[in-house]
Amino acid sequence: MTEMLKGIAASDGVAVAKAYLLVQPDLSFETITVQDTNAEEARLDVALQASQDELSLIREKAVESLGEEAASVFDAHLMVLSDPEMISQIKETIRAKQTNAETGLKEVTDMFITIFEGMEDNPYMQERAADIRDVAKRVLAHLLGVRLPNPATIDEESIVIAHDLTPSDTAQLNKKFVKAFVTNIGGRTSHSAIMARTLEIAAVLGTNDITKRINHGDMIAVNGITGEVIINPSQEEILAFKEAGAVYAKQKAEWALLKDAQTVTADGKHFELAANIGTPKDIEGVNDNGAEAVGLYRTEFLYMDSQDFPTEDEQYEAYKAVLEGMNGKPVVVRTMDIGGDKELPYFELPKEMNPFLGFRALRISISETGNAMFRTQIRALLRASVHGQLRIMFPMVALLTEFRAAKAIFDEEKANLFAEGVEVADDIQVGIMIEIPAAAMLADQFAKEVDFMSIGTNDLIQYSMAADRMNEQVSYLYQPYNPSILRLINNVIKAAHAEGKWAGMCGEMAGDQQAVPLLVGMGLDEFSMSATSILRTRSLMKSLDTAKMQEYAHRALTECSTAEEVLELEKEYL
Repeated sequence: MTEMLKGIAASDGVAVAKAYLLVQPDLSFETITVQDTNAEEARLDVALQASQDELSLIREKAVESLGEEAASVFDAHLMVLSDPEMISQIKETIRAKQTNAETGLKEVTDMFITIFEGMEDNPYMQERAADIRDVAKRVLAHLLGVRLPNPATIDEESIVIAHDLTPSDTAQLNKKFVKAFVTNIGGRTSHSAIMARTLEIAAVLGTNDITKRINHGDMIAVNGITGEVIINPSQEEILAFKEAGAVYAKQKAEWALLKDAQTVTADGKHFELAANIGTPKDIEGVNDNGAEAVGLYRTEFLYMDSQDFPTEDEQYEAYKAVLEGMNGKPVVVRTMDIGGDKELPYFELPKEMNPFLGFRALRISISETGNAMFRTQIRALLRASVHGQLRIMFPMVALLTEFRAAKAIFDEEKANLFAEGVEVADDIQVGIMIEIPAAAMLADQFAKEVDFMSIGTNDLIQYSMAADRMNEQVSYLYQPYNPSILRLINNVIKAAHAEGKWAGMCGEMAGDQQAVPLLVGMGLDEFSMSATSILRTRSLMKSLDTAKMQEYAHRALTECSTAEEVLELEKEYL
């Protein structure tokens, strides 16, 4: 039956394909006493073999998309699956207790997990506990006859349906086959939305319950421009969606003509359009979309895609690849922003009531716990600086003393490299990300000491409004155009300019077509966004008159008291 849903339009594009349900199945079972233990052992053998075949396939796909090293985690899983001691113990439990295979599997694997987790002086063995847990889950799914989803194995045109998508889920998506995704939760600034725009695939988020309304394999139509989703669309609806896709493709082709054009307003004022990236692989998209810089390189993906802390040399190679790939254009690298919702399996962080307001980002870097990790990153960056125009940015700065502590480490490691005879560029700019209201209010003082300030609106808005941007109940408070937010942004831009420094923005607001005219009017120097938003923004800027936008921004800042009034006022100027 055809059903229409409306969600948040999070990434432009239109797609029609089969639904791939990325939802964890119910793996609960009952303990049963059995007479025929041979039949249970046979069931176990079948499930073990099916798991082995599946993991071999997953490993193959992982090598193709992520490389040999990242795929090595599946070797550990395959070893667990063929461990004769563990298998014989499971069969022994089935026979001795005359119980079903599910119970035998769970009892033995739980015992191994407990033993390995208890080996606190042996991190290697502790990691094996996680491998056993993963493998046990896979074998159990086969015993119960339920499907364990794996996005890496998608090999036909599909639309991924999930409650939410984690960064590791999105890293496994193959753009060739995954045409869109739709989730229950999230908004334009969630990781899944940002990844969708990087991958250039359509996304509609925040539908509340699409995972309950759809079956694996259902036909689905998604419009990431309007936020519309149709389950089991009619032929007419499929045709209409395909036509909308063709119109969007034509519009994209027109924008593509601006790839090598200057970013100038109607009255000839230049602004810098930059791209946000997560890995060196994103550079191709950055250049294809005519970016003038990288305004945010999120280095935490280096840490999240690794089984252990990335070494200085591994980081150096990644930074060098990005700097060389940009052919001398500026690259702003954000130091590791770990914490909040970005956890590392190999780095123990304290359990916190409010991780977003807790021990994260620069707070970790300048602490005793993260100091060595931070120094490794700074050394790698300094070594890579000779390959392009490097700018370093510290995230989550609240106090001037935090910036000074981080800058002191930068200066120390620079001196150490000089002493070792290692060449370092002498024009590296060091700046901060403004995402905490305290720093935005004190921007005039920060501007005296930093080389630049880049506004991270995603967090700045949620911290200013005291509203979690992932919480549907308070999503109405996520208001980029609220005059309070605009005044904070304006304060930062004016403070930077008063000290002869530049101000940028790397939050999603920078590529928001309704926000761009306001930001032009406030004099923001650099706009950094998903690469796919650049050409569209360049096209918009060509139509703007700076003097008119300045008047609009001034009135929005002084006359408006709500976000709605700001957007209403915009109609007078556009």
